[in-house]
Amino acid sequence: MGPADGGAAGPDPALRPLVIEIGTAMIGAGDAVEIVEDHLRRILAAYRVNDAQLALLPTSLFVEFGGGGHAGYVQFASGVTQSLRLDQIAALYQLVHELEAGDIHPAEGRRRLAAVYEMAPRFTAPIRTIGHAVLTAGLALLLVPTWEGVLAALVLGFAIGTLKLASLPTLRLILPIAAAALSSILVFAVAHVVDLHDPVRLLVAPLATFIPGSVLAIATIELAAGQIVSGASRLVSGLVQLALLAFGIVAGAALVHAPRAFLHAQPSPGVGSWVAWVGVIVFGVGIFLHFSAPVRSFALLLAVLVVAFSAQRVSALVVGGVLSGFFGALAMTPLALWIDNLRVGTPKLVTFLPAFWLLVPGATGLVGVTQLVGTNSKVAANLFADTLGTIAAISLGVLLGAALYQTAHAGARRVGRLVSGG
Repeated sequence: MGPADGGAAGPDPALRPLVIEIGTAMIGAGDAVEIVEDHLRRILAAYRVNDAQLALLPTSLFVEFGGGGHAGYVQFASGVTQSLRLDQIAALYQLVHELEAGDIHPAEGRRRLAAVYEMAPRFTAPIRTIGHAVLTAGLALLLVPTWEGVLAALVLGFAIGTLKLASLPTLRLILPIAAAALSSILVFAVAHVVDLHDPVRLLVAPLATFIPGSVLAIATIELAAGQIVSGASRLVSGLVQLALLAFGIVAGAALVHAPRAFLHAQPSPGVGSWVAWVGVIVFGVGIFLHFSAPVRSFALLLAVLVVAFSAQRVSALVVGGVLSGFFGALAMTPLALWIDNLRVGTPKLVTFLPAFWLLVPGATGLVGVTQLVGTNSKVAANLFADTLGTIAAISLGVLLGAALYQTAHAGARRVGRLVSGG
């Protein structure tokens, strides 16, 4: 009962709220508004609605049915949807694909979407907490490659993972600040008696899932695509999130009377370049466990992480750290889109989001903002400026990678039609 539901009597009444709810869910999952709008138009076309008007913002969605002088119907949704785990994102986009094919009734689609929000994670809370500790340790191997730093990050990751899973929904807004302050207090208190080499950078690892790296990158992509309102609002939101995290770190440092030198990033002696590659795998395992990623996505998720990190690492030797993000994103984007189109593939966001966290467009920014707030140093301002350049580079890499993939995909289809026709 799919496309036939949009006959002369008008669209099915359940289609209107379904479009609102599906669009809100995709925006909440982190997709760009241009991509969300494209999905919604394909859904409407599948149910024979071709005269709808859509207007999307990161926290609002307007839909008007009817046009050409006929009576219309306007529906509006506002607010931020709850955050989704990777398994929920996979289920959401499976539902989107079925709706684009017109395979299910809109009312059934609404029931399926409600079930996505109510999905229980495949792993228990203790396993997911351990997963957060593991991903924190993996990121520490990339950012603070010292054994003391990795051990400290593992402990902090477990503590923050416990705080995330045990916190009440009403405390979700202050959770990032509380996590930043708690991490800061613990790290700087220990740094008084144990040499942690680079305590402020160590704080990035346990706070990685709070850092709005993907938000900042998507904002830049939307701005480049002409989505000024959406891109600007996401950009401001991401910068405010960074500022709040920095405030929590500085507040924690003040409570334990940490010397100002603790807020300066320091070069690390390291434990060997090979640990970074181990860190990528460890990070991927942690992401899989903490966010309950679908089983079939594990190998694909790791593949995108390795490709992104490899391209970034190799290009950094030639073009430097700021531009290396461009090549990492350029390499990972076609792979993620190809995986998304596989018959047994994984939605692109399931592999994109961990790769954004790995490329860490916001991690260096958190260090820069923290130093800017806590020390007002020129070095911090330069570091923050480099972060903005890194974000722009990653965003351009995604845009160019997507364009290259779409061009190659369209060419392959044309060749396939010619061969089959011959």
